Amino acid sequence: MDKLEKILSLVEEYAEENLLSKDWESGDWVNYSGPNFDKIEYREAVKTVLEGWLVVGKKSRSFENTFPSYLGKLYGLLANSGSSANLIMVHSLTSKQGFMKKFHLPKGSKIITPVVCFPTTINPIIQAGYDPVFVDVDLPSLNLNLDKVEEQLKSDPSIRGIMFAHVLGNPPDMDRVMDLVKKYDLIFLEDSCDALGSFYDGKKLGSFGHMSTCSFYPAHHMTMGEGGFVATNEPRLRRVLASFRDWGRACFCNEMKPGDVTSGTACGDRFKPWLKCGKEKISYDHRYVFDEIGFNLKPLEMQAAIGLEQLNKLDDMDSARRRNFAALQRIFSKHEKFLMLPEKTEKSDPCWFGYLLTVKENDKFSKEELVRHLEDNKIQTRSYFTGNCLYHPAYSEYAARYENLKSEFPNAHKATVDTFFLGTFIGITEEKIKYIEEVVNEFFKNL
Repeated sequence: MDKLEKILSLVEEYAEENLLSKDWESGDWVNYSGPNFDKIEYREAVKTVLEGWLVVGKKSRSFENTFPSYLGKLYGLLANSGSSANLIMVHSLTSKQGFMKKFHLPKGSKIITPVVCFPTTINPIIQAGYDPVFVDVDLPSLNLNLDKVEEQLKSDPSIRGIMFAHVLGNPPDMDRVMDLVKKYDLIFLEDSCDALGSFYDGKKLGSFGHMSTCSFYPAHHMTMGEGGFVATNEPRLRRVLASFRDWGRACFCNEMKPGDVTSGTACGDRFKPWLKCGKEKISYDHRYVFDEIGFNLKPLEMQAAIGLEQLNKLDDMDSARRRNFAALQRIFSKHEKFLMLPEKTEKSDPCWFGYLLTVKENDKFSKEELVRHLEDNKIQTRSYFTGNCLYHPAYSEYAARYENLKSEFPNAHKATVDTFFLGTFIGITEEKIKYIEEVVNEFFKNL
């Protein structure tokens, strides 16, 4: 056995002894989500580091060639996080490339988005210089209210785009969404970060938008520790996305090992007159020519190595989410008098990121009391992200546009006050489901 194999064997041994999940016992936390790793993820991560190429390389390109089909797309690129993927996707609309007219929006353009969200859906809109147009959401789904969307589109023809996330994997009525996109000639940016493995009318979520994104944060359907993805069906748009990820760089050669200009994949055109000073043409290294005002949002090669292994587990992880959702639906349906239960959209097949609950108006208990009971019994809960984002200090200048946020966005207010969710991931075992049922039944028995 050579030294590398000895090291990797020890990594596997250490992971099994110290890093992998132990048997759960009553009194331990029931986490709402987390990574589903075995020793192989740790082995591949360490192996990749020891191979000596740390940044985007062959494993990243392998992942980029494999993953687009999971979102129903043809092309895509890996980023260091789902938040970065959204940032790249939105900023691509500012591209200076002439062929990007179909996907170009001038600064100041308006983009519709739901007022209840995660910040990384709306922040890129603002950061790219666009103007978010907020709409209320539906209950109990918390997806954007399409009647409100259409009202905005009818009243303001300057709206050019729409961006939203499928709430915990459950989409809105995508037939109507696509009708609105076509009728009003909108650019559709589809945030599928919570929706990997979900379908609408047999089509994968992520396949509907002009571009779509996915997140590989530890709480999500699969994880690389951090990581994100942007997908498209347009090969030239993929090059623009890559430029924004890679500092704005014009060069797209050497993608199997970026940075290694000795690689045989180089185009042979590095030193040509790529720059101009007036009428003068200047020969310059194409690897240091910049087409866009970009970022550095590349992942580590180690992330891709983990991601490739996670894909092998994805079917099992998806099945567990559906199974745990059904179990939680059985538990909470007994208390439907007090709770709005999650309902899948007609024609959809969600791979549920979480189990969403909204407490109905009642004189027995508040959401806070139910959440505290669960948390006191070590069952993790989560608020649905921002609630109404306009209640937060970060968005005060947008909140100032409205006289009364509660009356303007009544469902968003309800979601802020009365909505939370539980986890559905593969780590919530049958034993934990039984414990959740006991704790929930105890709460309602004691009302």
